[in-house]
Amino acid sequence: MISKYDPFQKKILHHTANACLFPICALHHVAVTTVEGIGNTKSRLHPAQERIAKSHGSQCGFCTPGIVMSMYTLLRNKPKPKMEDIEDAFQGNLCRCTGYRPILEGYRTFAVNGGCCGGKANGSGCCMNEKESMTMMPSSLFDSSKFQPLDPTQEPIFPPELMTQRNKEQKQVCFKGERVMWIQPTTLQELVALKSQYPNAKLVVGNTEVGIEMRLKNMLYPVILAPAWIPEMNAVQHTETGVTFGAACTLSSVEEVLRKAVAELPSYKTEIFQAALEQLRWFAGPQIRNVAALGGNIMTASPISDLNPVLMASGSKLTLISMEGKRTVTMDEKFFTGYRKTIVKPEEVLLSVEIPYSKEGEYFSAFKQAYRREDDIAIVTCGMRVLFQHGTSRVQEVKLSYGGMAPTTILALKTCQENLSWDWNEKLLQDACRLLAGEMDLSPSAPGGMVEFRRTLTLSFFFKFYLTVLQKLSKHQNGPVSVAREGSWGKSELYIITLLLLLSFYSSVDASEAQSVPGFVCFVSAKDVPGSNITGIANDETVFAEDVVTCVGHIIGAVIADTQEHSRRAAKAVKIKYEELKPIVTIQEAIEKQSFIKPIKRIKKGDVKKGFEESDHVLEGEMYIGGQEHFYLETHCTLAVPKGEDGEMELFVSTQNLMKTQVGSLGVPSNRIVVRVKRMGGGFGGKETRNTILTTVVAVAAFKIGRPVRCMLDRDEDMLISGGRHPFLGRYKVGFMKNGKVKSLEVSYYSNGGNSADLSHGVMDRALLHLDNSYNIPNVSSMGFVCKTNLSSNTAFRGFGGPQGMMIAECWMSDLARKCGLPPEEVRKINLYHEGDLTHFNQKLEGFTLRRCWDECLSSSNYHARKKLIEEFNKQNRWKKRGMCIIPTKFGISFTVPFLNQAGALVHVYTDGSVLLTHGGTEMGQGLHTKMIQVASRSLGIPTSKIYISETSTNTVPNTSPTAASVSADINGMAVHNACQTILKRLEPIKQSNPKGSWEDWIKTAYENCISLSATGFYRIPDVGYNFETNEGKPFHYFSYGVACSEVEIDCLTGDHKNVRTDVVMDVGTSLNPAIDIGQIEGAFVQGIGLFTMEELRYSPEGNLYTRGPGMYKIPAFGDIPTEFYVSLLRDCPNSKAIYSSKAVGEPPLFLSASVFYAIKDAIYSAREDSGVTEPFRLDSPATPERIRNACVDTFTKMVTVLS
Repeated sequence: MISKYDPFQKKILHHTANACLFPICALHHVAVTTVEGIGNTKSRLHPAQERIAKSHGSQCGFCTPGIVMSMYTLLRNKPKPKMEDIEDAFQGNLCRCTGYRPILEGYRTFAVNGGCCGGKANGSGCCMNEKESMTMMPSSLFDSSKFQPLDPTQEPIFPPELMTQRNKEQKQVCFKGERVMWIQPTTLQELVALKSQYPNAKLVVGNTEVGIEMRLKNMLYPVILAPAWIPEMNAVQHTETGVTFGAACTLSSVEEVLRKAVAELPSYKTEIFQAALEQLRWFAGPQIRNVAALGGNIMTASPISDLNPVLMASGSKLTLISMEGKRTVTMDEKFFTGYRKTIVKPEEVLLSVEIPYSKEGEYFSAFKQAYRREDDIAIVTCGMRVLFQHGTSRVQEVKLSYGGMAPTTILALKTCQENLSWDWNEKLLQDACRLLAGEMDLSPSAPGGMVEFRRTLTLSFFFKFYLTVLQKLSKHQNGPVSVAREGSWGKSELYIITLLLLLSFYSSVDASEAQSVPGFVCFVSAKDVPGSNITGIANDETVFAEDVVTCVGHIIGAVIADTQEHSRRAAKAVKIKYEELKPIVTIQEAIEKQSFIKPIKRIKKGDVKKGFEESDHVLEGEMYIGGQEHFYLETHCTLAVPKGEDGEMELFVSTQNLMKTQVGSLGVPSNRIVVRVKRMGGGFGGKETRNTILTTVVAVAAFKIGRPVRCMLDRDEDMLISGGRHPFLGRYKVGFMKNGKVKSLEVSYYSNGGNSADLSHGVMDRALLHLDNSYNIPNVSSMGFVCKTNLSSNTAFRGFGGPQGMMIAECWMSDLARKCGLPPEEVRKINLYHEGDLTHFNQKLEGFTLRRCWDECLSSSNYHARKKLIEEFNKQNRWKKRGMCIIPTKFGISFTVPFLNQAGALVHVYTDGSVLLTHGGTEMGQGLHTKMIQVASRSLGIPTSKIYISETSTNTVPNTSPTAASVSADINGMAVHNACQTILKRLEPIKQSNPKGSWEDWIKTAYENCISLSATGFYRIPDVGYNFETNEGKPFHYFSYGVACSEVEIDCLTGDHKNVRTDVVMDVGTSLNPAIDIGQIEGAFVQGIGLFTMEELRYSPEGNLYTRGPGMYKIPAFGDIPTEFYVSLLRDCPNSKAIYSSKAVGEPPLFLSASVFYAIKDAIYSAREDSGVTEPFRLDSPATPERIRNACVDTFTKMVTVLS
């Protein structure tokens, strides 16, 4: 939280900001409060900390400090917030673990309309009356009455030293670094003089653009001018023609002023203000809006700016100042002269911006389409204005401004000119759309792609504007609203950095220039590896590239320096000579060139040919499922500490796989390498094998210099280097009867494995083993191909091929239901397995609870009644459609590599009765350590408070299997139980001789009788193993089952969708910890929403990842979870095959989010039917706004297609 005294508003302001962007120089005269400053576990937690913890809103914990500080800042500004305020405060925060529900549920207790319906069931504060507010599970997982109350009087005061500064005259401040000089003038005259002296200097207020350019785009600005203290640039003036804002006014302050104006002025005067507020509402997150300046937004000249189209369409006036004086320019079609260029001269400063009042008879709207509603950059954005001749519906003036359709923000001049003096009716609509379709043209190779989608959006936005204006006109003229329908017409340690290159041969690496960078230590490459440079699961990778670089992100070398900044600079100075090669990037390219990583896997059952002959219908099709970035909040990181003796080294690593992290590249035995993991900031499979890429490089560097070395990858580096979920292409042929019963299936799966084998064959195995999802298919023939491409090797990701395999199954299931003309839920149910059935891999289903889950979900979701309501809604609405789908899942539990199904544990009991527990699993937010403590507590019969887990390490439990495949609680729990039983057996004679003694008494006696109080435990899953050649064996120990029903609403004009409601019923056996298990279900489900509807990886033809970092790659945010989200655990279903009758829960729920995808497809079918299009259509995953909009065929899409 940033706190400062604002001399312009004469009050203390508190606001959140992004620490990674906020410049230290800008903290002069500012107080900074971090999460450590508001409370801690040693003394007292702040209510904002306590409530997120006790409501189970923190899993891995990496995002928690940021979320806590967003909440804390809100409470400092508004001690009694509304639920909407809380949701708005989190727009700039992300969490990858929880699914957000428990965070909102915990913080709802602060809201005046929160708690349990705000204490006013069905009253004005009832959540049931808040249409857009999140409604979720009851708060039975925590007792809010035990939360400590919030007392605003006990918060730290603003530092008095800073208050005393307010009466002192500000003086110009200058900070000089190695390469950058920061100057903060205090008067306008000083600023203008400095800009004259340094015409190329950047003006920085929030650093939200320059900070990214310098950090991520390798740009350097030697002189930075900070105008935040200059009165004229922070002033707000209400004039006769509008409101004038100083160019340094933050977007939050602009928002505040405009909101007040809208409340106080006649509505006809605030049309433009209302449109600007709508754009500001979705402009980045509050952390950005709090510091970013209005002037910065304009001068950045981004072609996808949210505000510039509003300013251009409204004819806002800009005042510029220089040593030569002032001049005023209108923001029109001449203002932007090229990409990121304006008419402003280098020596000029943007002083102020006047946003005009609207006039009577003038209407204004603004629209924006992005991949994610919250905190996302626009795909297309616009501002639209029309002025009518007095008292008529005849157009006097019209302005349509678009962003995202050219290298600059543009006006549709031709369309605007042609529509003058026309009446606002359907003829104008049709002619304007025709003109726009021609004028808003894009080349097929336009930067950003999505050409058809973007062009369609320009028409969709105008149609929305047309309808909005029509409605307002009719209200003013008291006439009926005629809504157009189609028929009438989206520190000691050192630092290290890697070098990245596309597919190529390289002949030389020259690090001589890097040596001149301050703090440079050395350059490390393949020749410095003391052991073997060969690495990877299949020994088909290298620690450092030698001669050939096989993908963008392949590490060639590393620069070691004393700081991260110096290492970055030095890395940029390394020169590489190379010759480019032709890469293979996509699955289609790999198929064409037969580039596969052998072997090709097959599963066959029954007589497929006969099955097709006996079928009433046969359908063929294919579906593509895109990859997914893990986006764990903590990127890959390693600290390597050489011990100086016999090659010993200690590695502190963020890894799921300690055994594979005992690097062989140092040429020493594993007993010299100790790997330690305290906890991870998320993993999701991404740290099962790929962490070794970084760990080995860091270890080699530490070995070379004999000093500790550490590295934590930046997000863009992590995404480029470490790979993600495998993209899949599925081709299927399915035979079925008229009643929807499946008879035969032929399917081929192709996955994009990347440049090495890694775990791709295991992923493909699981995909093939889950090709049935939950359906009994008598005849199956399947093949799985792993494509070798020149992308970073793809790897394990929650679900491990299972979701991709099941997604293809639901694709053909959806198609055949439509072909049969039967309700999809009936077709799915008729094909579900029964107890005792054999799967396509010949494993008998025992304890099959899926049909119970199905029936409970149908009942709890009120499926049939809601389906009728949806049908009625779709009849009443042309441009909004709803859809609903219910999807089952059956997920096999075990590693498909049999020897990995083992675990060890170590239990130490100390003489005071306390227990130190160690096991082979790692904690990454999934609550494994908590569950293991519970297992030990139950086994030993002592409170959990006596048991402690410090870390996971290779010197306590050796040869650990990775924490993966959802089995970690099963196998480690049994190992812990085994160790505890050993100790209890030793204690048995002592307990018998003193049955009324306490635990401490028994331990003291055992110690005095020289009885060992330390024991190892071990467990392996029995009788698992499968042979693909013979289709025999038992690949899974048991199955986890679940069913989800989801309802969505799509905007047919933009492709936006809203997750209205989801009901989940999950069989987790007898839950070890319901709060943890529900958290895993919700977290997996929301991660699946990302996979199937939002997260899209885009590559260049050379294999360079475009969508790097949170700016371009969008994971679900708070606003993307279902508005109503209900999760229930199936009762009375103990599982005899796991510890204390529990079941695995980490991966199985993820696929249930396919219910959202197929609900979207259901809604699209309704939209297409309104356009007279009834044939089946292909919808690939993810169902992005682009895919949804393009699938909703209508007049506008056809218009764009015809003109193309």
